[in-house]
Order: sequence, then C-alpha cells, then structure tokens
Amino acid sequence: MEDRRKETRKKLMAFTLVYDSNRGGILGYLGDLTLQGAMVIGEHSLEKDSRLILAIEFPGELDGIAAQRMTIPARVARCVPEDGSHSFMIGFEFTEVSPEHAKMIQALLDRYHFRHQTDTP
Repeated sequence: MEDRRKETRKKLMAFTLVYDSNRGGILGYLGDLTLQGAMVIGEHSLEKDSRLILAIEFPGELDGIAAQRMTIPARVARCVPEDGSHSFMIGFEFTEVSPEHAKMIQALLDRYHFRHQTDTP
C-alpha cells in the first residue's frame, strides 16, 4: 500500500488511551501521531470513511496545556488487522485541526515521542 503521508509518523512512549467521544467507549491506544492524524491500535474493526469525534486522554501534564483530554473530529482512513494479533491498526485523518489542537498535539509529541534516527547511506 502506498504511503502518502506528508509528515513523518511519531511513535509515542506513553500509553495513551483513545475514546469514541460519541459512544463513550475505548477505541484503543495511540500507536503514532502527527498533526494530520493518528494510528490507533484497537480490538474492533471500524468502517473506512466513517467519521468520529476522538477523545485522546493525555498520559500526564503537558507544558502550557491545561486540558487533560483533546477531542478532535476524524475520519477512518484505513483499518487493517495487525499481524500476529487480534488487534486492528486504525488510521485516522483529523478533519478539523484548530490552532489549540495543533498546540496540544505538538506538546504531546514533544514530551512523549520516540526520537528516531534517520537512516543515512
């Protein structure tokens, strides 16, 4: 499958729960995150192109952010079974990223993402 991301994924070091804000249930945990979207590891399949309001629970205090949770509209871009498990990798595209959302996402990335070294020849 072709990868059309404009931004490098950032895997998170902290266990970060993601909820379906409309239904109130847990969708899974955050696998990676960018300013454009997220990948959630969950136990249930979701229909591609369905729209949800995600609620992302912050794993701890973030510099300059008073909220403990971010709610953001998203579209399911893909949902595929994870190899060797009963989980699904659910790719979400954020559909409305406000300046406040961007600030929260950046603070979350700054505090909790794995720092990848780029492979250079």
